[in-house]
Amino acid sequence: MNEETRNLKMVLGYEGTRYAGFQRQATGILTIQGELEEALSRLTNETITIHAAGRTDAGVHARGQVVNFHTQSQMPCSKLQQALNSLLPTDILIQKVAEVPLVFHARYSVQHKTYSYRLVHGGLRPLFKRNFVYYYRHELKVELMQQAAELLVGTQDFATFQAAGSMVKTTIRTINFCKLVAEEAELLLTINANGFLYHMVRNIVGTLILVGSQRLSITDFKAALAKKDRSSAGPTAPAAGLCLEAVYYKKME
Repeated sequence: MNEETRNLKMVLGYEGTRYAGFQRQATGILTIQGELEEALSRLTNETITIHAAGRTDAGVHARGQVVNFHTQSQMPCSKLQQALNSLLPTDILIQKVAEVPLVFHARYSVQHKTYSYRLVHGGLRPLFKRNFVYYYRHELKVELMQQAAELLVGTQDFATFQAAGSMVKTTIRTINFCKLVAEEAELLLTINANGFLYHMVRNIVGTLILVGSQRLSITDFKAALAKKDRSSAGPTAPAAGLCLEAVYYKKME
């Protein structure tokens, strides 16, 4: 890498509804990474490869996804942002572009992330929010779900909530906060951790729904967490309710 190489960090949001996830896949499959790299390559006349803070699944949204890439282009960040937004589809938006030290990596430099999950329970199914929430047609006991959510805070082994197929070295993570707030029929779960296992948030939500529907007691929830066994937890909640809200990094000198 020569002295003219720049490392650019971008913060972006997207609606994941029509995408097969963030990560680039085979030709002809629509992904966020594919759209970004194609547009960046056109702008810079280079073959651009981006690195993301997290590879969100099909149908998952983001308000604060972070990516970085290396480029020889000297285009000012503000101009690059404007040009990129003009090329990208309207369900992807670049919110910020900044030059950062070459050592910065959007994935490996992460300190912690915040995800949210939106759920509507009971009543009529939502119309205009349908791509951004999970509709559960039965009423839930929110107070019980809140009690269970509080049990997740701290450093623990979260193997119970990891989907099959993951190759991580450890399933121990630190959840800094896990808050469930009710606004009439809409529930908002906000969870911040130093890392997340595959489908971890969606599996937590599926298990909290079992608690809220009184099919799983608080005692059973504790036991399920302690078992470190995916089969003891609830089903995986749908992707639509999940959103990557923000990614946090150490301050760079």
